[in-house]
Amino acid sequence: MKKTVTRLADGRELIYYDSGDGADSGDGADSGDGADSGDSTGGVVRDAVDRRPLGPVATSSEIRHDPLLGDSVAIASHRQSRTYHPPADECPLCPSRDGRLSEIPDSSYEVVVFENRFPSLAGDSGRCEVVCFTSDHDASFADIGEEQAALVLAAWTDRTADLARLPQVEQVFAFENRGEEIGVTLGHPHGQIYAYPFVTPRTELMLRSARTHRAETGRNLFDDVVARERAEGTRVVLEGEHWVAFVPYAAHWPYEVHLYPKRRVPDLRSLDDAARAEFPRVYLELLKRFDRIFGEAEPPTPYIAAWHQAPFRAEGRDDFALHLELFTVRRTSGKLKFLAGSESGMSVFINDVPPENAAGRLREVASK
Repeated sequence: MKKTVTRLADGRELIYYDSGDGADSGDGADSGDGADSGDSTGGVVRDAVDRRPLGPVATSSEIRHDPLLGDSVAIASHRQSRTYHPPADECPLCPSRDGRLSEIPDSSYEVVVFENRFPSLAGDSGRCEVVCFTSDHDASFADIGEEQAALVLAAWTDRTADLARLPQVEQVFAFENRGEEIGVTLGHPHGQIYAYPFVTPRTELMLRSARTHRAETGRNLFDDVVARERAEGTRVVLEGEHWVAFVPYAAHWPYEVHLYPKRRVPDLRSLDDAARAEFPRVYLELLKRFDRIFGEAEPPTPYIAAWHQAPFRAEGRDDFALHLELFTVRRTSGKLKFLAGSESGMSVFINDVPPENAAGRLREVASK
């Protein structure tokens, strides 16, 4: 992998990730302030300059603590003016071509990461980045192929390592929102990375449950959950040598899959080479199955894909298990799962699809 770090016209950082032989491991060891780093990519040179007349980014991000719930809320009023459903020929995530200048100065790219122009978190309040999975505006993650998916995994890993070095960052969250039903405002295949200055409430709950389980049983909670799903088998969707994917016993969403490496690790940086090599095949197959759940006549399945990584300095970090949670808000053909009073008001989910049925459907639509 070759990593090229540069700056946009308003000072935001932009990083190109290019594949190549003799690639580095994507562990965050290489970074810079405008110079190339990494290994050969067969002559790829990234020297395009952002020629847009942009002023400095002005943000109003603020973290406020809720004394009743004990969680934090980001107040970011500047996001009201963010780009909203531009036409395809004005997409800010496509390469700059034919006189049209975008967020990516170069005329082509493989994978690129840059600081969000309208971040929810900024400065001492954290950092937000955009990850473009491909330059092909009309593709989806499921279309990009195994080599490209491996490069995205390397980029996620590298960004986790770099962001872990920032003193204000406690946790890194890489995710993809796909589909207008989810609230996506840019159609180009992309995801985001949030670097939080605190441990998120969902992760706090997992850590608390893991500590309780350890105290009561002497065992690791995540290991026991994965062992139970593999032993029962009814909710397992697919299994490789190094990864296993299953619908959880108490799934919150109609179609929800959790993907775990079989060797427990706290975050992306700790995956071994074998798990990295197998991940693209397993993950792309999961995404293709999601698009088949409701039949060929349905539009692409909207989903959220979320990496859960251990916080960097939290108690119980070593007991946490890296995993990816993939779910859709579509509950059946032409119908969405809306969060109603019980879910939105009290955080008590009601799932209309039994997890065993969801797993069975996801096995039915496996690639031939």
